[in-house]
Amino acid sequence: MIPAALRTGTALGAVVLSLLTVPAHATATHPAHSGRPTPATQSAAPEAGAAGLPRPDLAGLREVLRTAQRRGAPGAMARIDDGGSVLRASVGVADRATGRALADTDRFRVGSITKTFTAVVLLQLADEGKLDLDASVDRYLPGLLPDRRITVRHVLSHRSGLYDYTDEMFARTVPGFEAVRTKVFTYRQLVDRSLRHAPTGKPGGAYSYSNTNFVVAGMLVEKLTGRPVATAYQERIFTPLKLRDTFYVHPDTALPGRHARGYLTPDTPGAALVDATRQTASWAQSAGAIISTTRDLNTFYSALLRGKLTSAARLQQMRRWVPAGTAQAYGLGLRRRDLSCGVSVYGHTGAVQGYYSYAFTTADGRRSLAALADTSNNGAVHTTMLRTLESAFCGAPATSRRSGTVTERPEDAAAAVTRR
Repeated sequence: MIPAALRTGTALGAVVLSLLTVPAHATATHPAHSGRPTPATQSAAPEAGAAGLPRPDLAGLREVLRTAQRRGAPGAMARIDDGGSVLRASVGVADRATGRALADTDRFRVGSITKTFTAVVLLQLADEGKLDLDASVDRYLPGLLPDRRITVRHVLSHRSGLYDYTDEMFARTVPGFEAVRTKVFTYRQLVDRSLRHAPTGKPGGAYSYSNTNFVVAGMLVEKLTGRPVATAYQERIFTPLKLRDTFYVHPDTALPGRHARGYLTPDTPGAALVDATRQTASWAQSAGAIISTTRDLNTFYSALLRGKLTSAARLQQMRRWVPAGTAQAYGLGLRRRDLSCGVSVYGHTGAVQGYYSYAFTTADGRRSLAALADTSNNGAVHTTMLRTLESAFCGAPATSRRSGTVTERPEDAAAAVTRR
């Protein structure tokens, strides 16, 4: 998740020169029997799976991470799970004070990747007959929203027209963050912040990303289960998938166990990075407060696309796409990105103060990528890190690929998390 104020890019300041660095390294694990499918001719259709994909470009992946580091990230890492093989690459540090190297066992805040977890719980409730995706939110949360035309589907696909309260909350990056770093909000308080503003569109209209939608989604989870979202995540996703490094600790401020520290980039070029690791993330909650690792994220998205978490019918609903920017679309808490080699991948990006995260898998869940840069509010780093998808799923560059790099404004964050 990324606040609006974090959604632009500027040149890096001299602060980059003082960062501790660690030489880039990468490892590959190939079990004796990897269980990989027999290579097949790759389909030209966007829904093509991992079978027949080119081999991941590990050298290119390593260079992407180095470039992210040069552009301001203290550290960056990526993990590819491909059948029975695992590829890992990392550069830089997890902790600038100690110089400890970043490793893929480090836990980190995943930001808006949380939205997919929240959507999965609601789709499971739909499978259980407890939720109608096309029913008004008002049926389940009477009086919460002023427009009874807003449905659950509109909320999960960012088509509710609800104003994103983080746009105002993080209009100034560091001051906005410090004002809420230790605060604990109720869901209702966050929704009320949104409702002070006029709608951004009509219910069912065009896609317009808003963290408010997934605050409402969290309220739906708690109303329909009668349990906190933390319990729903744990019982329905974390435990069944054995995600032992994935947590929802809100409103605690600390990340449990070994973790990467997160560094927020101020709006002023050259200003010192701000250690944003300790925070309640209460401004995000069911829209962005989960903590995880690259391994667990790959496990989660692979299981989801393989139909292990919902019925086939609900997964199909999750993949009913609406346009959501250049070469991407949005379903129900799930993002599709269309890569230069004609392959589409499915997952989510995320940002919360100090962290940019990326987690995507193929349509069949056979090949998955999760990546992290331990900074935020740096558009140059974000745009660079998106290239990890090309290395993971398209292999070494080919002359037939689309040329040029378009700077992309991150939107999966709090406003003050994206600006640089």
